[in-house]
Amino acid sequence: MAAELTAPELIAKHRPTLDQALEAIRTRAYWSPHPEHPKAYGEHGSLDAAAGKAAFDALLGTRLDLGQAGTDDWVGGEVSPYGIELGVSYPHADLDVLLPAMKAGQPAWRDAGAEVRAVVCLEILKRISDRTHEFAHAVMHTSGQAFLMAFQAGGPHAQDRGLEAVAYAYAEQVRTPESAEWSKPQGKRDPLVLTKNFTPVPRGIGLVIGCNTFPTWNGYPGLFASLATGNAVLVKPHPRAVLPLALTVRIAREVLTEAGFAADLVALAAERPGEGIAKALATRPEIRIIDYTGSTSFGDWLEANARQAQVYTEKAGVNTVIVHSTDDYKGMLSNLAFSLSLYSGQMCTTPQNLLIPREGILTDQGPKTFDEVTADLARAVDGLLGDDARANALLGAIVNPDVKARLEAAAGLGEVALASREISNPEFPGAVVRTPVIVKLDGAKPDAEAAYMSECFGPVSFAVALDSVTDAVELLRRTVREKGAMTVGAYTTDSEVERAIEEVCLEEAAQLSFNLTGGVFVNQTAAFSDFHGSGGNPAANAALCDGAFVANRFRVVEVRHQG
Repeated sequence: MAAELTAPELIAKHRPTLDQALEAIRTRAYWSPHPEHPKAYGEHGSLDAAAGKAAFDALLGTRLDLGQAGTDDWVGGEVSPYGIELGVSYPHADLDVLLPAMKAGQPAWRDAGAEVRAVVCLEILKRISDRTHEFAHAVMHTSGQAFLMAFQAGGPHAQDRGLEAVAYAYAEQVRTPESAEWSKPQGKRDPLVLTKNFTPVPRGIGLVIGCNTFPTWNGYPGLFASLATGNAVLVKPHPRAVLPLALTVRIAREVLTEAGFAADLVALAAERPGEGIAKALATRPEIRIIDYTGSTSFGDWLEANARQAQVYTEKAGVNTVIVHSTDDYKGMLSNLAFSLSLYSGQMCTTPQNLLIPREGILTDQGPKTFDEVTADLARAVDGLLGDDARANALLGAIVNPDVKARLEAAAGLGEVALASREISNPEFPGAVVRTPVIVKLDGAKPDAEAAYMSECFGPVSFAVALDSVTDAVELLRRTVREKGAMTVGAYTTDSEVERAIEEVCLEEAAQLSFNLTGGVFVNQTAAFSDFHGSGGNPAANAALCDGAFVANRFRVVEVRHQG
């Protein structure tokens, strides 16, 4: 059957967007083709709010048949953190059938070339973007994010990260020309003449192991980086967050089919309750690339045991903010309060440790003691979350019982500066909603170290009193080196302190933000401009996105012809 989407049509449609993305990653300036505001959707084939909600509701209680090879059962069981049973069932795969089918589609996909692969990926992203409202509800009811965050982070921001990966993949593949005429002079003799052809070839099947909290935002970079570089991609979602990635796979398969390629280039690996297929999948010889976001323990296991694959991990770290001095005390408190509260701290970039000199800090409102800073920050969080409707819109829901247990245990680790409280959600009575807890610790006491040197994922932060800013800088260095960090923040008006903190982050490869007091927060990164993670400390062995994230997903094979 002839392709419904021809290469020239796709290139004409999407090449301008690809060129803009290439320019954006070169300049690092702000750019996004995906609108952040919900009201921007509803024209040119995109679903508006009502249609998106209706599309999501229509999925509940249904079987999502992807038509992929090797389906031997149907599995499901997702329950929303907001208390709704989704009731969607997904194909369970016989891998001995599915993986060969996926591999069979790779030669034609390889031969299509980097540009065609890129624009096919952009068509997939465009169709996902048109259904952003539907995806927002799918992300909300699998991750526990509040709707607006699910809409933005799970929609346009995730799509931006996918497009960013495609741009980097394209740039790395075309770095080498497709062909070259080579002539080496031989003096009086005829020159040596060769025609050389260079083809980017895929490593093999890529495996994306999805996470519960950000299934699309964390899943799209690896998915599109592998697909754009010629690899088939098997998506293994987190068992509690299957729906957003299953919808992604369905759209990708539709586009691939319409463009004349094998649908099984992208497939889903859903699992039965308790089946735990990730380890078995990750060590299969057909799997040559792995993208993983999740716990340090399993990330370490993948790096040690999936020896046949190129493994990209985003694990966990202990994110730190040094509070030394500020010329905008109110703005600092407001910024930190928002950073600690957003999505109940269930982000790999949320600050955990606030390192504050024991004698206090200098501010535009005069000196503030350690106790005053922690009390004022507690009041700022209380003020931000004082209205329950606003609190629900910022906090979302606690994603799983483990986060709730850590939150409840944290209050016993030290003096509580801000107690967590329960908030009811009238729209979703089954949601578990909790405000953050802030615990004061004395950094000089050995028993406190066990708390602040361990990741406590969720709405938990520690205000750590230290003897000096020098001690804070050294603790920052040790924390990043031993535990890793996705983000580091600092507040200081002292240029020498600033240089010392920056030097630590340069040496330990940690992404750093100074003196954030406005609408940019340490736990947020912008695609095409900010690097998410560095790949240089234990929190992650890769960055989203850079050349290193894509370049080893393919190899260049040279074919030489004489004459």
